[in-house]
Amino acid sequence: MKPSIFGYEAPTTLEDAIALLAGDTDALVLAGGQTLLPAMNFRAANPSLLVDIQHIQSLRGIAVGGDAIVVKAMVRHREFELDENVRRANPLIAEVVQHVAHVPIRNRGTVVGSLCHADPSAEMPLLLVLLDGSVIAQGPSGSREIAAEKFFQSFLTTARNHDEIVVEAHFPLPPAGAGWAFDEVTRRHGDYAVVGVGCVLSLNGGGRATGVRLAACGIADRPIRLKDAETILNGTTLGASDLDAAVAASVGAVTQPDDINVSQSYRRRALGTLIRRIVVKAAQRAEIVA
Repeated sequence: MKPSIFGYEAPTTLEDAIALLAGDTDALVLAGGQTLLPAMNFRAANPSLLVDIQHIQSLRGIAVGGDAIVVKAMVRHREFELDENVRRANPLIAEVVQHVAHVPIRNRGTVVGSLCHADPSAEMPLLLVLLDGSVIAQGPSGSREIAAEKFFQSFLTTARNHDEIVVEAHFPLPPAGAGWAFDEVTRRHGDYAVVGVGCVLSLNGGGRATGVRLAACGIADRPIRLKDAETILNGTTLGASDLDAAVAASVGAVTQPDDINVSQSYRRRALGTLIRRIVVKAAQRAEIVA
């Protein structure tokens, strides 16, 4: 199939791009296009106007600061994955991004575009939620910061207003010496996750876990923190009984119904397996802090 007839604009300033969006309620932003264009071909998306933001120079670049990595709207997945400063600051990022689709897709698709698409099985939204990150949205009335847990509202739905462009995403850095891990279950490499789990944690001088953060994708209508499991694991030595308790507290968070790929019960079993696996891996990578 081919898309419906649409208009196309390629502004060179952010102000012009926002004005175009504000002037047409059926306009959509085009960045990498790796999700939008196939959706248009299948007539699942029918924009009257595409506002291509790739020529806006202020939307390019990655900045690694003392407390966060700032990713502009036109940063491609592959650029994010291979940036050496990003790898040094937070190696979890490269581990997560390598699970995003395939290299040709990562060469074109953008990090912020994935966040705005908000697929509940995608890796980038999970990463932003796991790290307690945020996005900056700019519209006719100015800019605002939206925390990750408020940004993702439901399936393919975010808190971004139609006339706003998400100009950057902020990925906070984990504490010094923190351990990290991510893993997922997919039908094939490069597919969206059936279930994915990420973890960041620290170990104190007694070898007990502190600052445990767990997040999952593919189990609900948005990426979610597994806060009950975090509470259970904090202060423990992450023994088998601790992990069992964390898993038992998390399976109820699986609300995705049976689908053509897997059943809900399968997702629950996969979630438990991944929690055990990635918490242990994160602990092995953590440096004990006296």
